[in-house]
Amino acid sequence: MSRMGDVLAGFHAAWEFESDSVLIRYERGIRTPKLFQSLGERRVPLEAIAGVTPTPGRRGTVALRIELRPGADPLLEAAAGQLKDGSDPYRLVLPADKETLAEYYADELRARLTQTGPAEEFLVAAPEVPLQFKAYDGKASFDGETVRFRWFWTGASSAKWKAGDQRFPVGELSGVEWRSPEVFEGYLRLLRRDSADAQPAQADQDPAAVVFGLGYGPVHESLPFAAAVLAAVRKSGPAAAVPVAAPRRDPADIAERIRHLGELYEAGLVTDEEFSVKKAELLAEL
Repeated sequence: MSRMGDVLAGFHAAWEFESDSVLIRYERGIRTPKLFQSLGERRVPLEAIAGVTPTPGRRGTVALRIELRPGADPLLEAAAGQLKDGSDPYRLVLPADKETLAEYYADELRARLTQTGPAEEFLVAAPEVPLQFKAYDGKASFDGETVRFRWFWTGASSAKWKAGDQRFPVGELSGVEWRSPEVFEGYLRLLRRDSADAQPAQADQDPAAVVFGLGYGPVHESLPFAAAVLAAVRKSGPAAAVPVAAPRRDPADIAERIRHLGELYEAGLVTDEEFSVKKAELLAEL
C-alpha cells in the first residue's frame, strides 16, 4: 500500500489497508445489511486474498470486491456461494466518482498478493462465540465446544420430539451444511463423523438439523453460527470427543415436556412403548 492506514469508505463499510491485512469495519446504520452489523468487522490477512476486482455497480455506483482463496474463510465456506451481492461482506460499494480511487487501491492490493490456490487452514477468524438463534422448529446454541438443539413445542416434527433435545460435541462432527433461509426449505444440518456414509433424512425429520421458516433463522444469525461451528470442527481434528454427562434440567421444564409428551400420546403420534420410554428418560433427568 502507498500508506499504511489508508481508508477507503463506501456505503455500509470502510476498508482500512494495513501492512499485512485489510480491516473491514461495517456501519451499524439502519440501512446496513444485518449480516454486516452482526459481523462488526472482519480482518482479512493478505495471505487469504486471491484477488480484487472493481466492477460497475447499480445506479451510479462502483463496487470493489475482494476474492478470497478457497478454504480461507469459514464464513464463505459455510455460505457455499449462496450469498447475494448485497450480503457479500467482501464487496465494497462506492459512489461512481470514486471509480478511479477504487482502481488505484485494487492495483495496490494486487501488487501485494502472493498466493491464489486453496488455503490449507482458515486464515480469517470465525465469528465469536457464544452464538444462538431461533429456527422454526427449535433453538440452536453454540458455546465453542458443543452445539445444542432444543425443540419448540410448535414447529418440531414428532421424529424430533421422540429423539429429544440434542447436544453435539464438535469432536463428533465432520462439518456443517447450511442452506440459506432466503430459499425454500432452508436449514442448518450438522454432519457427524459416525454417519458420514449414511443418507441424511429430510431436515425436518433429522435431529441433527434445524429448519428455517419465514422470520426464523435469518442469514445474519444462522450463517455466523454455521461458520463458527465449522471453524471449531476444523480445529478439533479427527480425535473423537470424550463423552460428557448431560446437564441436569430444570424440574419445571421436565414437567412441561412430560405434559407435551402426553398430548402427543393422546393424539396418537407416539405408541405406548415410546411414551413409557420417553417419560422414563425425562424423569431420569431430574
